[in-house]
Amino acid sequence: MAMGTDGRLLALDFGKARTGVAMTDLSGTIAQPHAPVLKANTSEGIDTIVSLVATHEVTRIIVGLPIGLDGSETVQTARCRSFAARLAQHVDVPVELHDERFTSRLADHTVAATGTTASRDSLAASHLLESWMEAQNR
Repeated sequence: MAMGTDGRLLALDFGKARTGVAMTDLSGTIAQPHAPVLKANTSEGIDTIVSLVATHEVTRIIVGLPIGLDGSETVQTARCRSFAARLAQHVDVPVELHDERFTSRLADHTVAATGTTASRDSLAASHLLESWMEAQNR
């Protein structure tokens, strides 16, 4: 098992209107998309995430950090950093940022290959979570 994955992990693919959500099973090994959270950076959105953390016994949150292909930070990068910092004030579990480059493209490929009806944003969060777990196993 990867270091620090003793329990359920929650990944968020933050967006202004809609934030993709993915969670692992209790062993922290299998990522699955869940319903997205609307307007996650509002009080109601934060409350929804706090409720997910409590209900599903989440032990760590991973927030996707959108970095430009050239490694540069963008306006959306700053928004994600701000959202993660705000969220961290409302939960009692670690909140980490993880590079989310290519997760949306991978989500599009997943939809094309499988025909899933899962939210594109939540599929991207699943790919983010898998990427984070792989990085922990290195």
